[in-house]
Amino acid sequence: MAKVSYSTPIARSTMAYVLAGGRGARLMELTDRRAKPAVYFGGKSRIIDFTLSNALNSGIRRIAVATQYKAHSLIRHMQRGWNFLRPERNESFDILPASQRVSEHEWYRGTADAVFQNIDIIDGYDPEYIMILAGDHVYKMDYERMLVEHVNSEADVTVACVETPIEYASGLGVMHVGEHDRILAFFEKPALPPEMPDKPGWALASMGIYVFKRTLLNEQLRRDAADPLSTRDFGRDIIPYLVKHGKAVAHRFTASCVRGKDEADVYWRDVGTIDAYFDANIDLTDVVPQLDLFDRNWPIWSYSEITPPAKFVFDEHDRRGEAVSSLVSGGCIVSGATVRRSLLFTSAHVHSYARVENAVILPETDIGRHARLRNVVIDHGVRIPPGLVVGEDPVEDAARFRRTERGICLITQPMLDRLGA
Repeated sequence: MAKVSYSTPIARSTMAYVLAGGRGARLMELTDRRAKPAVYFGGKSRIIDFTLSNALNSGIRRIAVATQYKAHSLIRHMQRGWNFLRPERNESFDILPASQRVSEHEWYRGTADAVFQNIDIIDGYDPEYIMILAGDHVYKMDYERMLVEHVNSEADVTVACVETPIEYASGLGVMHVGEHDRILAFFEKPALPPEMPDKPGWALASMGIYVFKRTLLNEQLRRDAADPLSTRDFGRDIIPYLVKHGKAVAHRFTASCVRGKDEADVYWRDVGTIDAYFDANIDLTDVVPQLDLFDRNWPIWSYSEITPPAKFVFDEHDRRGEAVSSLVSGGCIVSGATVRRSLLFTSAHVHSYARVENAVILPETDIGRHARLRNVVIDHGVRIPPGLVVGEDPVEDAARFRRTERGICLITQPMLDRLGA
């Protein structure tokens, strides 16, 4: 078979199917009101915007998103920020909530079932290839390169993979590969992840990204749906079956990772814990962050509210509005307060004499006078009372808020309301 050039627009004959129904329970109260893909990230985006932007920037113009858990926030965000794809340009954007389309008694039972229940909608667009994408990771990737590799290898399925420290691999799919990166074994979320033979301490982990020819995927989904022992999951059922009975190939993320001019390493984050979420956001305040949000060649598209510019007021001793090594979004007011190494999302307000350091402050948060906050994640719309101190007394913090072993405190409004009860 002749090799396909990278200039071949395979993406234009591909549908991106984004799985965005997961809760993300390890983010604790941060996902009490929203699904993990809808969690805010990077000052003005949501986590799902990275997957959707990758698809759009790669040339894919047919996108479907399957939702399930507490999807209102996610659906509202996509309706506002991703409604520019037009059917008259042979484009489409479908939001597919779990709606018991196959059975009146079943929601989406697994990742594969979330595709199977909408197979007629996919077939209606008649794409040649399907990319199954996880909607809850932060990364920049050119999917066209993976599509080309899939076609050239004549694989039944291609699985994107990234080298991951062994201590983080138990929450992911892990694979062994042989010659030409053919997958020889696949283990979904193993308790003891196998190490890479040539790189001890590391595992070759699935990114939750799969490429199929649509007709083959249809066959596999129907076969799997007829199996009473199946859990209806790609990682537990579909991929292991094709490893054993077909040809499954690994695509290494290093071949398709999109890097800005100052980005040296591949960047992929599963921000599925409070600590990981905090780190990935705070890292953006570095002089040269590992993830470049300023790369105009690969923009991260999102819903952008119409807001006034950020405002810094007062210039007195101990009452100076300033932010150092921080990202401050539109609509924010830093009023005689000090902000260091922090992210302020849209329309946050920090009042006089407050001190904020190492903080991820989600939209419309109000921080009262004389508050001192360090190593915190503050949920959307929280009202921090004047004088509140967090990050100085571990025992007191743990009694009042969600505190991780590393000392990061998640603060939500119900937690504060309980303090005043």
